[in-house]
Amino acid sequence: MKRIALLHTVPSVFLSFAERIRTALPGEDLNIHNTLDEFLASDANVRGFTRNNRNRLFHLLKAIELEEPDVIAVTCSTLTPEVARIRPFLSVPLIAIDDAMTKKAVTLGSKITVMATAQSTIEPTCQKLLEEAAKIGRKVELSHMVCHDAYEAIKQMNQSAHDAILRKAAGGIHGQDVVVLAQASMAHMEKELAAICGVPVLSSPALCVKQIVHTLYLS
Repeated sequence: MKRIALLHTVPSVFLSFAERIRTALPGEDLNIHNTLDEFLASDANVRGFTRNNRNRLFHLLKAIELEEPDVIAVTCSTLTPEVARIRPFLSVPLIAIDDAMTKKAVTLGSKITVMATAQSTIEPTCQKLLEEAAKIGRKVELSHMVCHDAYEAIKQMNQSAHDAILRKAAGGIHGQDVVVLAQASMAHMEKELAAICGVPVLSSPALCVKQIVHTLYLS
């Protein structure tokens, strides 16, 4: 049996991510444990990621480590910079939701728009893109778009309003090589937004699931 621990900050991702993994590994005997901490994202969106938030995340991940998982995945891109800092202090593989997505994005072109609903995800996603671009020697031109009303809609579990806001915003994206969806809660809109924008649109969950599978069986 493979043991997977997931840390979420958004209820809609909490409710769907484990099923993505089970779909990718049909017939496998999996023990998937989910932890939801909405505070880490909501507070960061208002006050930034404070020292107390860093300590909270560190101790939460150390507690999850006690579950003895084979891998831990954090499904919130706001937490990605801290995941990288905490990784050396854990004895099990620790994956950030956008590791694989940002790595792929910088191979698709130099003009990249980051689309988000929470302001707190913009800086870590852009920083991650710059880091991945530097690794392959590519200079990238980043722009971003934050749909604040969509964030409020998803907090209220109003999926239709969230999606409508994203569709409207995507219509204003022009002249880009690729669009990156900064949050896992936006992933279901990937194909629809790609049709609107006319360029590749990347979301993190499917690519993250592939990374989890690789870590479990091929590392």
